[in-house]
Amino acid sequence: MGYSVVALEDKIMEMYPEISRHGIAINIVFNEEKNAYIVSFRKDGKALTTHLEKKDADDCINGTKCVSLGVHTGQFIKNFEELR
Repeated sequence: MGYSVVALEDKIMEMYPEISRHGIAINIVFNEEKNAYIVSFRKDGKALTTHLEKKDADDCINGTKCVSLGVHTGQFIKNFEELR
């Protein structure tokens, strides 16, 4: 399936609006070696990173919630709030 990193980022932001609501910046790059996307969240000089498997990214693009990413997103938001 062909799609850009920007399209994936847009889809994730659409599915998880709490990312922008909490002022968290997101950056996504594809790692050929791991065949996975590296998703980085940044806020207030802090950064957290996770991997999004290619199949999970394909599911996201197709409109299926990325369950593992959703769990990580919730944990990251909690961590960012605790770092304040």
